[in-house]
Amino acid sequence: MDATTPLIWAARGGAVSILAALICVVLIVVLHPVLYRYALAKPNARSSHRTPTPQGGGIAVIAATVAATAFGLFSLGVALATPLAAVFAAALVMACVGAADDIRPLGVVPRLALQALAVTAVIFALPDGLHIVWFLPVWLERLLLIVAGLWFVNLVNFMDGIDWMTAAEIVPISAALVALGCLGALPRDGIAVALALGGAMMGFAYFNRPTAKLFLGDVGSLPIGLLTGWLLVLLAGAGHLTAALLLPLYYLTDATLTLLRRLSNGERVWQAHRTHYYQRATDRGFSVTEIVARVFAVNLGLGALAFATILADRVVVNAVALICGAALVGWLLYSFTRRRG
Repeated sequence: MDATTPLIWAARGGAVSILAALICVVLIVVLHPVLYRYALAKPNARSSHRTPTPQGGGIAVIAATVAATAFGLFSLGVALATPLAAVFAAALVMACVGAADDIRPLGVVPRLALQALAVTAVIFALPDGLHIVWFLPVWLERLLLIVAGLWFVNLVNFMDGIDWMTAAEIVPISAALVALGCLGALPRDGIAVALALGGAMMGFAYFNRPTAKLFLGDVGSLPIGLLTGWLLVLLAGAGHLTAALLLPLYYLTDATLTLLRRLSNGERVWQAHRTHYYQRATDRGFSVTEIVARVFAVNLGLGALAFATILADRVVVNAVALICGAALVGWLLYSFTRRRG
């Protein structure tokens, strides 16, 4: 990557994010009547909302992300490379899977099969020289990345359960990825996607603020998980595995611990539920705003720790950052188990 590219992106990044936000807002305004008529999410025993609310805002988020990324690359005189085109194609496939599931729930097997196909396409689009764990054969690492990618896509979907939650996760992660990219930790197309995705999520956040007038739907959460996972793999492949683990640590921990707890209880883990830590917090007196504010603050802290691991790339710094990150997330999860007031 040209040494001046991160500086150029730093100067032009605001325009890319603002454009993504504007495109997202315009599309939501246009689509909202249609979504209200055909994609209404009705509350049930496992819902966090009490009135029928349209879903499908993810259509605008993904469209805005793709369009703003293309604009950002074009402004630098860079063509949309084949690997990034493949990633966007996979994201669109994932969005279609999500849209179908929003309209009429798919079976577990076909849903996971289609998701695995999209994740596999993204992993095959990674640079040939990308290698994260030096002692693993490349073929085994890629296989593990497919499994991890499938889990990450679904956990982002699982965690999209209350207003503003996905925005409180993706916006700080995207901002951190842009900052790390300006230090050379991401290629220019990765910086472009992070800028556009963060901007699009900010545009969506206005409509998703408590009490939400619009939800992402699976059409949004699944491809957002795919794009974010791809960015984190690029970060890890650049030699920054610790930073790539720190940025999504809250989501990883909440979703994984919840899955393990449900498995130990013999529950059907593919069925909808309300037992994530952040969902349990609502039952303990926390308001939605209090929950997402804490998640946002913790994500800012995790971003700062990730930044530190790249500025001072030492084994001791990485270890201390992971310990601090785990303590921060542990405090958040513990606070969600305590009754408010």
